Amino acid sequence: MAESYSLQATIAQLSKGEVPDSEELLSQLSVGIGFLTDFWREQYLSQFIKNGGSAIKFVTGRAGSGKSHTLKLLRADARSEGYVTVNLSARDVWLHDFRDFYLEIFGKADVMALLADCARVIIIDMGYDPDQIDEGSTFLDYLAQNGHADGLTRWEIRNQLRKRFLNNRRMDNNFSLACSLLCGSILGHPTLEEANEELLLAWLHGDKQIRMTQLRPLGLAPSKVTKYNARNLLRSLCELVVQGGHSGLLVTVDDLEVLADTSGMNERHYTKMRREDTYESIRQLIDDIDTFSNAMVVFAFNRSLLDNENRGLKSYQALWMRIQNEVVSDRINTFSDIIDLDRLAFQVYTPAMLIEMSEKLAQVVGQINVQAQVFDEETAARLIAQARTGSVSLPRLVNRMTLGFMEEDGDEL
Repeated sequence: MAESYSLQATIAQLSKGEVPDSEELLSQLSVGIGFLTDFWREQYLSQFIKNGGSAIKFVTGRAGSGKSHTLKLLRADARSEGYVTVNLSARDVWLHDFRDFYLEIFGKADVMALLADCARVIIIDMGYDPDQIDEGSTFLDYLAQNGHADGLTRWEIRNQLRKRFLNNRRMDNNFSLACSLLCGSILGHPTLEEANEELLLAWLHGDKQIRMTQLRPLGLAPSKVTKYNARNLLRSLCELVVQGGHSGLLVTVDDLEVLADTSGMNERHYTKMRREDTYESIRQLIDDIDTFSNAMVVFAFNRSLLDNENRGLKSYQALWMRIQNEVVSDRINTFSDIIDLDRLAFQVYTPAMLIEMSEKLAQVVGQINVQAQVFDEETAARLIAQARTGSVSLPRLVNRMTLGFMEEDGDEL
């Protein structure tokens, strides 16, 4: 029953041009988009980013062109390559203050899980098997049970913490000290009182109620998380991810077109000042990205953010100059900063591919006895022509034709 409901929800999402929640179904329905996601996986995730590089990309297209679809496939690919992934929607998070942007990423990255990964790596590097430690026991407890909790072994634990955190120049001083203390607490040495653990976590999460004088006894400088140090803290988070044995950090940000949306249905209305602050934050991130390691950020947005001269990306020249493609070609350059999924569809999708998309969709919805009609090559060619001149993206036309929301002549029912 639950599976049937899931499929029905998927059909409703597809008919609206929305990305399915199920990654398994998403993979089954994917056709053609691998031209981009496979390239990103091979060139970026498997090589450049994993080897210490960093990149920012932008994905655009009309509604239903596959932007969210692409981001979700990319996150699935990244996880299979050992990345920590974070997804944000600009409709849920204010982006004009980089502090808020960073804290949303930090919160979703799960710092305690990352620190536990770091502790596991330290245990392995010291020649022990973390799987041999009983649940609820610390590494120091395990060492004591086996007669290994001598002074030299304790010194080596502290040395591992210094090497990974305190002496790590890729980390902010306060961030590295907080991570060292918390990771040491997970290992069981050095010990940390519960109140101090809560204080460190509160500071990491940007709690404004903390008094700076409380940080001094722990060795931290009296500094809060601000929009001015947030990029450095994000850089530190990327390094924490790597120290935990992961390949890197992938952040995807969807629905960026909300910046130019003035409709009454938009809960996050951006004033001119907030919009320009957001563009400036992205501009600064682009300028700083080369100082990051093992990080990839991908923004996705509707074409309206490109076409709107007054509120879109082109209205903030300092940003637009950094992301526009200087050489425009009829063929998609997969190394470009901005990838237009509509242009990609016209270049990559053939009538045979559209028929394959239709067949896969019909097969999925047929599992719950929903009627779907696989169209022929003539209809596929007509959909391609309609997408070139119309306002509806090609993937959405395929979905709606297959599910019976359009007539054979291409008109909506």
